[in-house]
Amino acid sequence: MSVTSNPEKVSEFKMDIHLWSLLEDEPFFSSISRRVVKQATRTLPTAGVTVDKDTLQFKMFYNPDFFKDMERKKIKGVLIHEFYHLIFKHCTSRKPEGIPHIIWNIATDLAINSLIGADNLPEGCCIPGGEQFENYPSGLTAEAYLELMKDDDQFGDGNGNFKNMEGEPGSNFGNFDDHGEWGDLTEAERQVVEERAKDILAKAAKESNNSGKGWGSVSNAVKKEIMERLKTRINWKKVLRAFVGAAQRADKSNTMRRINRRFPYIHAGRKVNRVANIAISIDQSGSVSDQELNAFFSELNKLSELATFTVIPFDSKVAEDKVYIWKKGDKKKWERVMFGGTCFNAPTEYVNKGNYDGHIVLTDLQAPKPKPSRCRRMWMASKSNVDYMPFKTNERVIAIDVKQR
Repeated sequence: MSVTSNPEKVSEFKMDIHLWSLLEDEPFFSSISRRVVKQATRTLPTAGVTVDKDTLQFKMFYNPDFFKDMERKKIKGVLIHEFYHLIFKHCTSRKPEGIPHIIWNIATDLAINSLIGADNLPEGCCIPGGEQFENYPSGLTAEAYLELMKDDDQFGDGNGNFKNMEGEPGSNFGNFDDHGEWGDLTEAERQVVEERAKDILAKAAKESNNSGKGWGSVSNAVKKEIMERLKTRINWKKVLRAFVGAAQRADKSNTMRRINRRFPYIHAGRKVNRVANIAISIDQSGSVSDQELNAFFSELNKLSELATFTVIPFDSKVAEDKVYIWKKGDKKKWERVMFGGTCFNAPTEYVNKGNYDGHIVLTDLQAPKPKPSRCRRMWMASKSNVDYMPFKTNERVIAIDVKQR
C-alpha cells in the first residue's frame, strides 16, 4: 500500500467527527481508533489499514472523497471493518502460501462483513448471502471462506485449486478497501507488531468493561476469541534468561569439549554452565484465594520443567520450616500452609540473607511496598490485582490468569 498524502482539500471530510461518534455506542472500536494513526490521501481510492514499516505502528489511510457522500452509519461500518482487520491479525499474518492476493482479500472481507451486516456497509460490498456470494453462510473465518471459494467457479479451477487472479481488481467482487502490503514484514517485525496489537486489544477490552456501555456491536463469540488471545502465557525461558544474566555463580564440570589451555589433551577442560539460583515466595495470606494459589502452583509446575528453585511460603512472616527445594521435573499440587496477614518485607529479608540471583513473588499484592531486594525481583499476580496494584515499582510485574468458580 504505497500511499502519499495529498494536502489539497483533504480536510473537506471531517474524519474526526465520525471517530468521536464511536464513543457513543462502540467503546471497543473507539479505543482501538485512538491507537491507530489516521492519514488522509487521494492516492488511494477508498481506505485501508496497514503497518507503517518505519515505525511499526498501525496506520489507516483514507480518501476523503470515498466518504464524503456516504451515510453516517455506513462510515461507521467502514471504520469498524478496518479495525476488525487489526483485531483478526489480517494486517500482520501472511496470507496462506499459494493463495492469490485477491482471493485472500475477499476471504478476509467476507469474514468481517458478515459481522457488520450489509445495511451498515457501502452498497455492493462482498458479504455472505449477497450478490456473487448467495450460497455463502455468515459467521465463518477467512480460512473457512477460502475452502468454500475453492469450489466456486468464480475463484476455483475445478481441480481444488484457485485461479490465477492476480491483477484483477477486487472491486469486481465488492472489495472496497486496500490490503496492498499485508504480510510485508520480517518475522522480527511481525512479532513486535503483534505484541502492539495485543496491547491495543487489552486496553480496548479494559476500557470497554469500564465504560458502562459494554463492547458495543462486538458479538459474544468475537469477544470470547479476543479474551482468549489476551490470556497471559508466561515465557518462563525468557524469565530464566533474565535471572541467569545476573547470576554470579556457575556450575562447572569436566569435559573434553573445552580444552584445558595449559595442558591440552592431558587434563580435561571444564564446561561452564551459568545457573541462576531462584527463590519463589508464595503468598499464603488469608486474602489469597484457593483459586489464586492453584494458579500460582500451575505456573510453578511449568517452571519446574526448566529449572530447580527454592519455594518460600509466607504471610506476615516466612514459614521457615516449610521452605523446600522444588526439583526440576517434579510436579506438585497446590497447598495452603498459612492463613495470616501479609508483609512483603518478610520474604524479602529472608531472600536477602541467602545467595539468590532472582526472587519471584507470587501474591495478590495486598500489602504495602517492601524494602529493596538485593537480587532481581519480579512480581506475579492476577490481572485484576495488577490493575489495582497498591504501590508503584520499577520491578517487572506479570499478570496471570486466575479462574474463578
